[in-house]
Amino acid sequence: MKFRKKPVVIEAVQWTGENSEEVLSFALTGPRPLWGDDFGVDTNSGEVCISTPEGRMTADPDDWIIRGVEGEFYPCKESIFHKTYEAVKP
Repeated sequence: MKFRKKPVVIEAVQWTGENSEEVLSFALTGPRPLWGDDFGVDTNSGEVCISTPEGRMTADPDDWIIRGVEGEFYPCKESIFHKTYEAVKP
């Protein structure tokens, strides 16, 4: 069988390696905010560490951080993000 993703609007922010305040603000909003050990920026490596339902994952600069349909957060590589999502017009 084949399946197609349902059209779903998500929120996301791109991690540039220099916008830690913007990413932190994004992670602290929504129905399931991240804080404490669930989220962190490693200034040495430039990675953002995120607790996801599948376990701990990292986002590198240029990756997107997505808030899913249940308020969960995931990192997503830029190339995959642009193949999967398009901007929603206001």
